[in-house]
Amino acid sequence: MPHSRTPAEFTADLRARRRLVGYWSLIDAPVAAERLARVGYDYLAFDAQHGLFGYQGMLNNLLATDTKGSTAVGAVRVEANDATCIGRALDAGATAVIVPLVNTAADAARAVAAVRYPPLGIRSYGPMRAQLRIGPDPADTHDATAVLAMIETADGLANVEDICAVPGLDGIYVGPSDLRLALGGGTTRDPAVQDDFEAALQRIRKAAETAGIAAGIHTPDGDGAARRLAEGFTFASVACDLVHLQQIAAHHLRTAQG
Repeated sequence: MPHSRTPAEFTADLRARRRLVGYWSLIDAPVAAERLARVGYDYLAFDAQHGLFGYQGMLNNLLATDTKGSTAVGAVRVEANDATCIGRALDAGATAVIVPLVNTAADAARAVAAVRYPPLGIRSYGPMRAQLRIGPDPADTHDATAVLAMIETADGLANVEDICAVPGLDGIYVGPSDLRLALGGGTTRDPAVQDDFEAALQRIRKAAETAGIAAGIHTPDGDGAARRLAEGFTFASVACDLVHLQQIAAHHLRTAQG
């Protein structure tokens, strides 16, 4: 099992494009998060955009991720590319923020600015909980926290090279369901857009590699994560607790009914 990374170690690995595997969480279940954090994943990502929890749930799950025996750091997909949303996630102790619906280089620059303290950015100082996990010093915070821009729209794909070149951006993250919709398909594997989707992923990987930043993607299972990492993505999330709970319960029911 991997050792427990500090936020600074995780962020250094991310920036160095070392392979990382995380797990995606939608539900407000800190005890479950505590257990998942001990499995061996590099990070747990808590979804504040589509997840079934509010600020207190996000905070409680981040606290659970930091308990003894955890190998994972806590990441948060924030609700929006908004300085208040980003700042609250970081103040709660998130090591990385995943920012949705980044369509242009200007959008990416705005996300980066929200993560960095002045004079590098616009983040307001008040790390009430984060100072215990990451530290109160802005320079240490900048070393230990990462900002990832989601590529999930037609505009985001069209501008991906410019987005990747934004100074201070640590990586990009593909939202496959929205990207498939943007290409004219459904949210799941759609033969009509599969070739276009794979070509888009290749373009996104190349743009990140050229810029020297991390390239991540959301996947439904371990097989999918392994495939995308083999293709050249540097980190992948396995998703998600709510769906997996239903799948394993259904499997056991079918087995029991024989």
